[in-house]
Amino acid sequence: MMKFALVGCGRIAKRHAELLGYNAIGGASLVAVCDIVPDRAKALGEQFGVPWFADMHEMMTSVDIDAVSILTESGLHAQHTIELASYRKSILVEKPMALTLSDADRMIEACDRNNVRLFVVKQNRFNVPVVKLREALEAGRFGKLVLGTVRVRWCRPQSYYDQASWRGTWAMDGGVLANQASHHVDLLEWMMGEVESVQAMSTTALADIEAEDTAVVTLKFANGALGLIEATTAARPTDLEGSISILGEKGTVVIGGFAVNKMETWRFSDEQAGDADVMDRYSVNPPSVYGFGHQAYYEHVVEALRNSTPHLVDGIQGRRSLELISVIYEAIETGRKVDLRFNPKYCRLGRAS
Repeated sequence: MMKFALVGCGRIAKRHAELLGYNAIGGASLVAVCDIVPDRAKALGEQFGVPWFADMHEMMTSVDIDAVSILTESGLHAQHTIELASYRKSILVEKPMALTLSDADRMIEACDRNNVRLFVVKQNRFNVPVVKLREALEAGRFGKLVLGTVRVRWCRPQSYYDQASWRGTWAMDGGVLANQASHHVDLLEWMMGEVESVQAMSTTALADIEAEDTAVVTLKFANGALGLIEATTAARPTDLEGSISILGEKGTVVIGGFAVNKMETWRFSDEQAGDADVMDRYSVNPPSVYGFGHQAYYEHVVEALRNSTPHLVDGIQGRRSLELISVIYEAIETGRKVDLRFNPKYCRLGRAS
């Protein structure tokens, strides 16, 4: 049984705690939780009947732990990962793994130095229709890729940002691109391949925050395909969609729903056995924008730890999507096209205003 602990007991911790604490993950259990706000740690710990702590170092030295999930504010992921790496336990870190590329590099180096396996949470890669899309891509069914698009049209009212002072700040969070749409940015790059350059615009339309709540991005991929990212938390009055579309010379796939969960289009010129059933078999109805991917993700982590096998999103993969997000912010600040291989000068993500 792999014993997991949680550092950070905020909004996303509820999802992790339910999976681990209610035995939804075979071979994994929740053994401790920690938060610098004692009441928050106490509430979660008592809910699942596990010890709770206000200091993560005390937790690590008091409880037998195999892996720790870092669920704190985005701007603290690097600090907590680097400090916890010294305990030589496997580390899971929620998205984004860090807010600056230098912090991501320090995280990877600390884990490598201490022989620690670093897992970056990208649960949407495990959504049922996304897995099917990836299979078609790897089988070459699209032929030449032409266009990839992701849309995040979610609702985050001011009350959401007011729940915590760090939300929507450059130093600790970023805007819709770094937070809500980071999974979709990762999916687009994973499907379409290496990005060559980007152009972007953003605005803070409805939220009273430092960073953006709405952005549009155009991308050019190394394979010649083009891409588009549309992301907003200013949809009203409710969430509308989280989607990805992949178009190629031999086929088109569109996955919609509000959590990249519903197969909406599956068409290929070389129709194969089973294609007719895809629309029914590869759609799910998740309970929230988090989808069902966290469960499959944890199952993947447990298998990787048990069998010492490679895992899908390590520190290098997590850094890759962070680099793309950093490039996008650089393009927003400069108003110019920015090549992916760059040194950030104007990107404000991870910096105090």
